[in-house]
Amino acid sequence: MHQSGPAGLSGLCRVTDHLYLSNGRAANDSSQVTRYKITCIVNVTETKSSCPPPPGVEYIHIPVTDSPVSPLSDHFEEVADKIQLTAEGGGRTLVHCNAGVSRSAALCMAYLMKHRGVTLLEAHKWVKTCRPMVRPNNGFWKQLNRYEMELRGCNSVRMVSSSMGEIPDIYEEEARNMMPL
Repeated sequence: MHQSGPAGLSGLCRVTDHLYLSNGRAANDSSQVTRYKITCIVNVTETKSSCPPPPGVEYIHIPVTDSPVSPLSDHFEEVADKIQLTAEGGGRTLVHCNAGVSRSAALCMAYLMKHRGVTLLEAHKWVKTCRPMVRPNNGFWKQLNRYEMELRGCNSVRMVSSSMGEIPDIYEEEARNMMPL
């Protein structure tokens, strides 16, 4: 696994040599898009960007809300395959949503599971290393869990009951680690 340290919280975070993750503001900064040689932008927000992408940059809009009931998994295969195809052609993909925390992070995790062969747990750690604030909503976790089961036949993350409904067990573990001794 090749990873780089976290970029500025407002910048583009490198997940792999050809995959970047960011919030909407960074994605609309054409100087950053050009500097990182992005050739494809995947926008996972309700609305299309009002800023056109720089010339030669492919733009894909996936209108999904950041709601636990949104069918993000309908786009796991399509986006993972597009990221891979772009990489094979020597390009770089930027996946973004409004905050770069839930929708775009979940799609990056789906890509890592499908095309890098990692578990969901490993994919989460990988993306979190690049962008520490990633936190897909609980509905997206359930969809990622189902996707991991389809790909691998087993799950590396369990959904557990909590006061906030079902959450991934890693969130429970993170909360325990934050408590003072």
